[in-house]
Amino acid sequence: FWVRHGPTHEKALVGQRDVPADLSDHAALARLSAALPDGAVVVSSDLIRASATADAIQGSRPRLPHDPGLREFDFGLWDGMTFDKVARGWPDLSRRYWEHPGDIAPPDGESWNAAAERVNRSVDRLLANHPGQNIIAVAHIGVILTQVQRAMDVSPYAALAHKIDNLSVTEISTQPGWSASRINHIF
Repeated sequence: FWVRHGPTHEKALVGQRDVPADLSDHAALARLSAALPDGAVVVSSDLIRASATADAIQGSRPRLPHDPGLREFDFGLWDGMTFDKVARGWPDLSRRYWEHPGDIAPPDGESWNAAAERVNRSVDRLLANHPGQNIIAVAHIGVILTQVQRAMDVSPYAALAHKIDNLSVTEISTQPGWSASRINHIF
């Protein structure tokens, strides 16, 4: 059960910059927590917007240590810039980054493929350490989309077509094979 962290209200790209989430909507957090399976383990990215969201919805579920492998994409020099500023400063590179995601990376940042490999390693480790157990992973839009891509066996570009709202749930099953049964569900 992938949960996107609470809103940051940032108007710029937020990758691995550590900005807090707005967790003031206690009713939404309570609905979300109640909708998630009891007995699941809870894990999150180590970035505060994800870890604080995980703490807010944890309830009585066991909490695993924060996992830096579940961090958002590293946007490098673009982190903190608005989309239009990035497009003006790197018109060709930024267009290719969004229209042909894969091996293209922002300056001093990571590509879709590099981020997906990092996330996949963390997910594989979590699955191996908790076989057959439900896992609630609180993370970021890019992280969740890499797993949508994996479950649906689609291109990064096709995965980017999916909307992942703050405090939404994306349910991905790995048994008997990878599948996405619910994407961007709001409670």
